[in-house]
Amino acid sequence: MNAALHAGRPILHLLSSGGFYGAERMLLDHCQATPGRHRVLFLDAPAELVARFREAGVECDTCQGLGAVLKALGAQRGERPLVNSHNFKGQLFGWIGASLLRLPMVSTQHGFTPRSRKQRFYTWLSLQLCRTPRVETVVCVAESIARIHRDAGVPATKLQVIPNGLPEIYEAQAKDGVSAAQPGGAPWLAAYVGRLSSEKGPDLFLDTLIPVCQRHPQVHAVMLGEGPEREALQQRINAAGLGERITLPGFQRDMRGWMKRLDALVISSRTEGTPMILLEAMQDGVPVVAFGVGGVPDVIEHGHNGLLARPLATTELGEHLEALLQDPEQAAELVARARQTQRQHYHLPTLAQRWARVYRGTAEEVVA
Repeated sequence: MNAALHAGRPILHLLSSGGFYGAERMLLDHCQATPGRHRVLFLDAPAELVARFREAGVECDTCQGLGAVLKALGAQRGERPLVNSHNFKGQLFGWIGASLLRLPMVSTQHGFTPRSRKQRFYTWLSLQLCRTPRVETVVCVAESIARIHRDAGVPATKLQVIPNGLPEIYEAQAKDGVSAAQPGGAPWLAAYVGRLSSEKGPDLFLDTLIPVCQRHPQVHAVMLGEGPEREALQQRINAAGLGERITLPGFQRDMRGWMKRLDALVISSRTEGTPMILLEAMQDGVPVVAFGVGGVPDVIEHGHNGLLARPLATTELGEHLEALLQDPEQAAELVARARQTQRQHYHLPTLAQRWARVYRGTAEEVVA
């Protein structure tokens, strides 16, 4: 392993964040598992997020604005930190700071949500920044994201695909089996997990689950997360007369208890990278039904380790959910193969070594 990377050069992560979601979860696990001295600069992050990283032993601070980021980078200039940016604002501020201070830079691309004019502009600018010489390496968490970069003219020599993975601690706590729908209408629980915002498709989850619940009295559902669409979602649930069976418990700090109760995870996103919750469900023995968007088809092979529907095809998604409900043996087979897939291809200790080579290679390029 590169001595300079271990002994001196810190890895400085920049991330704009509103809470503990997929990118934040990936980054926390990454800092704990990947060799090197990691420090996180959050841009306007909530105090509880900073506290969560510090509790896990990750050095971090929060910065208000570009000036504060430049000051923080300048304070470490003597150590020549390697900047790793996450998401658009972190990438933009990181690129400015790395350019002014002539620091090496890696950009981690978790995915894009270009659903408005502003978001489309951010996506375009992000891709243009990745084309510049200042960004030595672009790491995409899914092949679908790397394809977007290649199509935008980012040199293939810069691109690497390193998917998200799970650490050993989660694997050790996986549950043992798949439950079946019980006679007499015992609850069978499906879940949505994520921010209640358009790109994650909570409305599409309800388009799927409301008809399924109406056809199957034993089916219940939870929507775990917070976001701007919460009130509209609750109104839809109430209008369907399902307020007792589809509930919104809010954001969950720890998913372990929920995973033991779930009979299916539904991923109804309009866009995705490699969802952390997908990997957790695979390892925890929860069958997955999902739209085939973003990096999800890189992970899930339909009928082998999960069930995929065409993007936005809520009727098809509902049919897959009913297939799990009615055939617990199939669900158990999917779960067994999903666990094997996660262990073989989305195992964080293995992926962390690939990340270490990225950091080492980027540092060596700059030195050379």
